[in-house]
Amino acid sequence: MANRGEIACRILRACREAGHPSVAICASNDAGSMFTEMADQVVLLNGETIAETYLDQQQIIQAAKDTGATAIHPGFGFLSERAEFANAVQSAGLTWIGPSALAIEKMGDKMTARQTMRAAGVPVIPGEEVEEVDETKALDALREASTRVGYPLLLKASSGGGGKGMRAVHAPADFDQAAAGARREAVAAFGDGRIYIERLLSGSKHIEIQVLADQHGRTIHLGERECSVQRRHQKVFEEAPGPTMNPELREAMGQAAVAAAEAVNYVGAGTVEFLLAPTGEFFFLEMNTRIQVEHPVTELVTGVDIVREQLRIAVGEPMSCGDLMLRGHAIEVRLYAEDAANGFLPSIGPLAVFRPPEGPGIRLDTGVREGDDVTPNYDPMLAKLIVWAPSRHEALQKMRRALDEFVVLGTTTNIEFLRDLCDATPVVNGSTTTTTIDELWPNGWNPPSAPLLEEAALLAAASAETLGLHRRQTNGVAASTNDGPVSPFTTVQRRFP
Repeated sequence: MANRGEIACRILRACREAGHPSVAICASNDAGSMFTEMADQVVLLNGETIAETYLDQQQIIQAAKDTGATAIHPGFGFLSERAEFANAVQSAGLTWIGPSALAIEKMGDKMTARQTMRAAGVPVIPGEEVEEVDETKALDALREASTRVGYPLLLKASSGGGGKGMRAVHAPADFDQAAAGARREAVAAFGDGRIYIERLLSGSKHIEIQVLADQHGRTIHLGERECSVQRRHQKVFEEAPGPTMNPELREAMGQAAVAAAEAVNYVGAGTVEFLLAPTGEFFFLEMNTRIQVEHPVTELVTGVDIVREQLRIAVGEPMSCGDLMLRGHAIEVRLYAEDAANGFLPSIGPLAVFRPPEGPGIRLDTGVREGDDVTPNYDPMLAKLIVWAPSRHEALQKMRRALDEFVVLGTTTNIEFLRDLCDATPVVNGSTTTTTIDELWPNGWNPPSAPLLEEAALLAAASAETLGLHRRQTNGVAASTNDGPVSPFTTVQRRFP
C-alpha cells in the first residue's frame, strides 16, 4: 500500500476481505497510525520529509521486494498519477494496480488530454492549447489566443490539479498579470509552466462519471456524481446520482466517458469529469487516472466495491459487475481539521474527542481515531462522512442528523460549516453550481454564536475527562467539571433545542 491515512485504510480493508495479505509503508511520524495497524506487515521508510518517504519511488519498490509483495496500489495523491512510477513498478516485476503509464501520461497532461478527446469525438470546452515553453513567447501566444477564445476565460496549467496554476480572467486588462501568476504557480507546483485557455462557463455543474475497464475489452460506466460544491476548486459536498440528471443525459455522458477511456486503452478504475452548462451541453474537463476521494457515493448507489474491482482487474480477472441499477441517494462531505471562520486555515491539535455518528445508512471513511494528533505534516482531511437513503430528501436529512451528532474536540473542524451548507437553498433544491459557496458566503462563512460553541466545547471536553474516553493523556485540552458526567451530544442542542 503505497499511501497513508484514510485511503490506505480503505484499500487495506478491501485486501483483507479479498484474502490478500498486505504491506503498509510509513514515515516515522506515521508509526502507530491507524492504517499501519490494519496491515499484515509494516515497513518503516527512511527519511523525514514526504519527498524522502511517500514520494521515494525506489524505496517503496524495494520495500515491496523485501516483503515479497507482488503488487502495489498507489491510492490517490502522492505517486498515483506518476507514469514513471507505474513504469518502475512494472519494470521491477510487480503488478501495478492502475492504468497503463501511457494512459496516465495522456490524461495527466491536460493539453494532450483535450487533443485526444477531440479525436475521440468527446466534446471539450472551447479553448486553445499553447505548447510554447519560452515565457515571453508563451505569454504573447496566450494573449493572442485569448482574443479568439473570448472573455470570461480560464487559464489552466497543463500539468495542473487541485486548482493550482488556474486563474479566471474577466477582462483583457487583467490577462497579463493572471497569465504570469498562473505560469509561476504551475512551475512551482509541477515544474511545468505550460498554460492553456478555456472559456469560463458560468453557472455550470461539475459532473463526473465513474468508469471501470478490465483486460478483457469491457469498459462500463457506473453513473454520475455531482461535485459542484467546491471551495477554491476543491470539492466539499458530493452526491450520487446528480439531482438534476435524467436517464437520457446520464447515458449520453456515460457513453462519452466510456469513449474517453477507450481512446487511451484504459484499464482499471478512473473518473471522467465534465462541466454541464445551463444549456444542457456538457464538455470534457479532465480524467483522473486513479481512485477518487468521492468514490463511496457511487459504491452506495450501485452496490459495486470499486477498490475490490481494481484488485480483480489488476490480476487479469474480468470485472464482476453485471447490469447496474442506481438505487437510492448518497451524499458525502469531507471533514477537515480547519478553521472555516478564519479563511479555512488548517488546524492542528490532539483529537481529544472523536465520536462519529452511527446508525443505518451512515458510513465513515477515516484514518484517525480518538487520541490521535492532527499535525501539519499532511493534508488536513480527517474523514469522509457518507450517508445513503432511499431518496435525496431523506439522505439530506440523514446527513444533517449525522453532522449534528459528530463530536470532535481538541482541534477545530469544519463540521459547523458543513452543517450550514446542508441548509443552504441551492443544496436543498439541487441547483448548486461551481460558484455556490462563493455566492452563499462572498465575505467568508459566518459561524454560529461563539458562546454556544465554547459552551459545547467545554461540555464535551469535560465529558472526555470524566469518562476517560480519549486514548492517551492530553495536555490541557480536557476541562474538569463539578457537575458530573455530561453527554458529549449536548452539541445537538444547537439544532434541536
